[in-house]
Amino acid sequence: MLGVYSNFPKAIHNIVDFSSSVPNKRLQTALVEAFFKLNNETLTLEDIAAHTIPQYTATFEFGVAEDTDFNYLDNQEKDRLFKAMGKKPFSTLDFLCIVRYQKAKAERKAPLKSDNYILRFRFEPKMLQMQIFHEKGLMYVSQKDLPEFTTNRINAEFTKKVLKPVETP
Repeated sequence: MLGVYSNFPKAIHNIVDFSSSVPNKRLQTALVEAFFKLNNETLTLEDIAAHTIPQYTATFEFGVAEDTDFNYLDNQEKDRLFKAMGKKPFSTLDFLCIVRYQKAKAERKAPLKSDNYILRFRFEPKMLQMQIFHEKGLMYVSQKDLPEFTTNRINAEFTKKVLKPVETP
């Protein structure tokens, strides 16, 4: 089924809840649009994570789940998601998020480092829950930095902040 990873892990490393001030269909559109745009960007690691290694760049690669696989989020996949959302918004959307790291000014070719995350977004009325599973990698971008960075990108798709973290006691 498009949007859902049937092998989503039981051991979740981080869960973050957000309140939302827009309908789920608009939120899902913004989420997909934000991830699609990130697939074409190179950022400094300092842009993404608070406590990190300087002089590194990071590139993202997002894929959307379809049963046991992930499809790269290109124009064709984006259009498929939007078409499916037009019929009925998703209650769950799963993504593979690969963050690749490279020394900004490497004198010689250095081995490529990366983190692989599986992200699950669960949609409720006026609520969004983000579940994070760190599959492998060095965690240059932590499980705490990733939700803040991605929700900032989703919020940037709107004229006002629509996702706000829910404080847990």
